Order: sequence, then C-alpha cells, then structure tokens
Amino acid sequence: MNRKPSLLIIFLTVFIDLIGFGIVMPLLPLYSERFGAHGYMIGMIIASFSVMQFLFAPAWGRLSDRIGRRPVLLIGNFGSAVSYGLFAVASGFSGGTGLFILLLSRVFAGICGATLSVASAYIADVSSRESRSKSMGLIGMAFGLGFIFGPAIGSFSYAKFGITAPGWFAAAFCLGNFILASFVLVESRKPDSERASERPKLQQWTQILRQPVVGFLIVIYFVATFCFACFESTFGLLLKNNLNYNEKHVGLLFTYCGLLGAIIQGGAIGRLIKKWGEQKLIFGSLFLVAISLAMLPYFPNLTGLLLGLGLFASASGVNRPPTFGLISLNTPPDEQGAALGVAQSAGSLARIFGPVFATTAYAFQPALPYLIAAVLALAASAFAWIRLCRPGSPGVAH
Repeated sequence: MNRKPSLLIIFLTVFIDLIGFGIVMPLLPLYSERFGAHGYMIGMIIASFSVMQFLFAPAWGRLSDRIGRRPVLLIGNFGSAVSYGLFAVASGFSGGTGLFILLLSRVFAGICGATLSVASAYIADVSSRESRSKSMGLIGMAFGLGFIFGPAIGSFSYAKFGITAPGWFAAAFCLGNFILASFVLVESRKPDSERASERPKLQQWTQILRQPVVGFLIVIYFVATFCFACFESTFGLLLKNNLNYNEKHVGLLFTYCGLLGAIIQGGAIGRLIKKWGEQKLIFGSLFLVAISLAMLPYFPNLTGLLLGLGLFASASGVNRPPTFGLISLNTPPDEQGAALGVAQSAGSLARIFGPVFATTAYAFQPALPYLIAAVLALAASAFAWIRLCRPGSPGVAH
C-alpha cells in the first residue's frame, strides 16, 4: 500500500468536509431565525448535529473495524453532500417547512459527519507508532483550515449568488470529495486483519472506558472539548459587550484562531511531540488553556486580546493530536475504530452540553463560563500530571 497518498486523501477528506461545515455553520443561526426559530430552538437546531455525532460515532467506528475504513468513509462523504443539498433546499422555503428541512439537514449531516472517528482510525492504520500522534495532527490541521476557508466561501457565495448558494457550494465540495475518494482512497485494513467481537453500544462504551489509560484520556478529551465549546459559543457575545465589535470582527478573530490551530497541528506538533512527549504536551496544553480562559474576559484592548486568544488557540491546537495519539497507541488494532469512535462521541457530548452551560452562565455574568471552564481545565491538567507524567504513572503501551 502506498501510504503517503492515503494520508493525503484522508487529510483532504476531513478538510473538504469541514469546509462544508464551515460554510453553513455561521449562517445556521441566521437561517433558523429567518424561519421563525428563537432562543432555545435555535440552540437545539445547532446541537442536533453534535447529538447525532454522539450517537453514531461509535457505530461508524465499530462498523469500520468490521468491514474496513474505505466503504464507511465513502458513505459518510456522499451522505454529507446530500445533507448540504437539503440545507440548500431548506434555504428556499420559509416558515415551518423551511425550519423542518433545515433541522433534517443538520440531523443527517451529524450522522454522516460521525465518520471523522473513522478517519482517525484510518490514520492510525497507516502510521507507525513513532509517528502516530504527529499524524493525528493532520485532522486538527484540517479543522483549522476548514474554519478559515469555509466561512469565507459561505459569505462570498451568499453575497454573489443568493441565500441558497452556500448550501449548494457545501454540497458540491462534499460530492467532489466523494468522487475523488472513490478513485484514489485505498483500504487501510487488510482483509485478514483481526476482527473485533460484536458488542452492544453501551457495552462498547463501558469496555473502552474501563481501560485505565484510554478511559482517562477520553475523559480528558471531553473536558478539553467542553472548555473550547464554552469559548466558541460565547466569544462573539463577549467581544460585542466588552469591545463593541461586530460580526466582521468576530469572523476575523475566529479566522485568526483557525490559522494558529492549523499551523500548530500541521507543522509544529511533530517537533513538540519529539521534544516533550505526548503526556507532557497534554498536561501543558490544559494548563495553558486554563490560564488563557481566565484572562480572556478581562482584556481591555485588541493587543491584549490577540495575545490571550493566541495562547488559547495554540494550547487548544496542541491538545488533540497527542490525546488521540495516546488513545490509539494504547488500543489493540482491532479496537482502533471503536476506541476513537467513543472518543469522538465524548467530544460530541461536550459540544452538546458546553454551549448550553456557557450561554446560561453568561446570562448571569459574562466572565462566569470562562472562569468555570478555566477551573475545569486546571483540574484536568493536574490529573493529567498525576496519571500520565509522574514517575511510576501508567505509561504508553508498547
């Protein structure tokens, strides 16, 4: 098997899929409101994507362990194209009909988007143990680049071609991704690879979480994702209230975060892992996330904000690759899809609870969600030091 093209195609698969996500996500609250949704209903429509990811990521991972990564990834790519086509169709309606089709499109997108865990398993299949965590940074880099280009393409297509255009652009990207992968993507699991035993979903969760190192890492990933979701769902409100910034400024600052994340996970992460190791990077990233979150609500000007935001984006960007790398390194080959699927579901669960918690806390006091998330990140960093970094703590499986 030629591994380099496989890694490149997996990168493109995630990147193109996240361009589609980035195109529609900033417009979703506005479209929902246009169709008559308000308050919690808009939040439920946004959360429906993550709810479906939570429910389906372990199933996709387990299925890919049984039948291979390629067919599951192709199903996900084609399904994403259909979901964004539904988003475009919904944009042409109004009232309850438009709202129902919009919700349907996000539910279907969440089901298909759950194959992100399978992409992680594919990378684990074709990467050596030494390069596993570095290779996991490809997905983080795809996230960063997707959130740089997606919103820009969405804004351009909306302004140039009208309200339905962003959905069709996103669908076209995903359909092109499906066609490309159909011809170029090769299977990463050999036909004679170990077959994982069948296991009910709840038992799959308990079996994975019972593993001391893997279960702990999944909890750590949940906390890190929860903290990022708290930031993501309230940062625009914070900028508007504290610095009187508008939507354009908010978009530029999110692009700044995405660019830093792409640089860290696409280039620097390999050198950082080589120098410090996965365990210390997980500890250090959580500690810096805690410090930066506690500082963000109190910056009085743009200079300080850029420094604090840069620290937060860089620390957040460092966290995912070593976490998923260690999960993969401590998981048998026939359980890769299942373990990474459970981890992805834990992240989806955090993206369900995080925004609901953060927006509720923000209504009481704008700094409150940041301070509480900072305390959680600090506690997680302390436990990471105890469980992963101290002499005699559980190490990486060899």
